[in-house]
Amino acid sequence: MRLVSGFGCFLWGSLAVLLCAVPANPDRHVKAALAPVDAIAALAHSNAALATPELRTALADPDAMATLADPVIKVPLVEPEVNVSPLEASDECVLSEECIDQYLWSVYERARKVDTIKVQERIKATVKKNGKSRTVTKTITKLVNEDFTWKDPHAAEKAGMSVVQYVIGGMDRGFKVRLYRLFRALDDAGLAPGMTSGFRDDYRQSIASGHKAATGNSYHGGSRRGGYGHGLAADVVSVKGETRFERWISSEILWKWIDAHGKEYGIGRPYLDKDPPHIAPIDGKEYADKRGVNAKLAGKGSAATSRDAKVAKSPQAILQRRAEHKPL
Repeated sequence: MRLVSGFGCFLWGSLAVLLCAVPANPDRHVKAALAPVDAIAALAHSNAALATPELRTALADPDAMATLADPVIKVPLVEPEVNVSPLEASDECVLSEECIDQYLWSVYERARKVDTIKVQERIKATVKKNGKSRTVTKTITKLVNEDFTWKDPHAAEKAGMSVVQYVIGGMDRGFKVRLYRLFRALDDAGLAPGMTSGFRDDYRQSIASGHKAATGNSYHGGSRRGGYGHGLAADVVSVKGETRFERWISSEILWKWIDAHGKEYGIGRPYLDKDPPHIAPIDGKEYADKRGVNAKLAGKGSAATSRDAKVAKSPQAILQRRAEHKPL
């Protein structure tokens, strides 16, 4: 009986010791034990939200988490866009018609569309003759400045096109490649080329001033020369200089440069100083008629005709003809 009673006391005493050893707030220790696990899970979740799809897959794998204790997220750098100006285009531009058109358009845009033209004006003047005064009408020629900036846009609107489509798109494709190479060389030489005229249709030619071909016959793109897409002429000046006089001097230097080096690019000035800005392909009909083989043949024919006329009027020729017709 004593043994049973002692065993009962031992049992109840052990239970009391266990109850005293248990903490008053067991949840606090459980939360503390689980805190590192929650932190790791939160970090993994935040990394997975920022990571790439491949990294998200790796974070979802418990085995991969052991190897990715401190994952590094690589964010690709965005390369800045390079805005290349048409005037800075490289020789690779010749492979793209769009690139060539943009460059030629920039050369066209930077040129002032101003020209000096001759205008005839009729005025009344009083003159004296034999002591009497009378009023007469005289015709005088004046040099005036003409701003023709409006002409190409007006012609383009009439044709239902934008100005760049009209002026640049209307030129022959092969000729545009030549112009591109020539203008690039002029730019590199510091001569600052500017194009004042590209394609012209019959209407645009009809409102042109100064030295010009008849409507329809213009190599700028007249209907008798093929029309749109077949323009084989352009007008070029220099935009270098603050005043118009300075730009005129620069233009003369530019034209002489074309005379000296233009053949390297297949372009020349058919009319020289009669129409200084006008340029065209040296293997085209216009250049051939004015300065090429056709012009030389025509020049030889004219020289021969003139020489024969001089010989026919010489005294020896006259005496010879008289002798031939003298009766025996």
